[in-house]
Amino acid sequence: MANDLSSGLPSSILVGLVGTGIQASRTPALHEREGAEQGLRYVYKLIDLDALSLDAGALPEILTAAQRFGFSGLNITHPCKQSVIPLLDELSPDAQALGAVNTVVFKDGRRIGHNTDWWGFAESFRRELADVPMTHVVQFGAGGAGAAVAHALLTLGAGEIIIIDTDESRAQSLTAALSERFGKGRASKGIGVAEAMAVANGMVNTTPLGMAKYPGMAVPAEMLQPPLWIADIVYFPLETELLRQARARGCRTMSGGGMAVFQAVGAFRLFTGLEPDADRMLRHFSEM
Repeated sequence: MANDLSSGLPSSILVGLVGTGIQASRTPALHEREGAEQGLRYVYKLIDLDALSLDAGALPEILTAAQRFGFSGLNITHPCKQSVIPLLDELSPDAQALGAVNTVVFKDGRRIGHNTDWWGFAESFRRELADVPMTHVVQFGAGGAGAAVAHALLTLGAGEIIIIDTDESRAQSLTAALSERFGKGRASKGIGVAEAMAVANGMVNTTPLGMAKYPGMAVPAEMLQPPLWIADIVYFPLETELLRQARARGCRTMSGGGMAVFQAVGAFRLFTGLEPDADRMLRHFSEM
């Protein structure tokens, strides 16, 4: 990171995104354009494990290389949000509570993990679905993104989150962590999809299902009926099969676009120390 000596603020920023199947990500353009608007030389690189024929086992090497090459930090996405944690020197309170990191800041030779995903989802939800009932919410996925979304939903006032994941131990772990943080009865798992959907006000997909690389839906289309509301955190494509089917049946929906923008707002702030213009970044995203 280079600095403008007259102001003490950074004049150039080099950051990146680590994950699999991220070639279509809009995050680089979102960061770079906001950086340009703020007068920065802002470079955002994709570090796609698939394209490099690597897996999460390469994370130690990637973090070391990024530090050596002068990166200000890295965004972390599927499947590395939890496996990156042992490689860090420090966690923010949010990242510590969630057990998931989506933003790593390099500062004074240290690696500091943050989580801007939960705030990103919460801010999007407040803008798009603030008035929906939330007595029972079914969430598919208990990974790093799932931990952030469940935290956001309970913070926003959801009565109970029903966690469903193909990995039973992961669902159990998240349920236990949420119950400890928010109180007994606020999170549960272990019932069937049909049973869960029958009592739900809303449903959130936090799995990769719906991405080009992972086509499909977490539930049969016939379960998507009003007054159920449906949210998806996948944003490429912006209209997943889940959202398309839900809209066709009259359900209120929320795409992953808002979460993508607002988590980037938080990450931009951490990388640069500058305050991004969230509304401008939303406009940039919608123009892409």
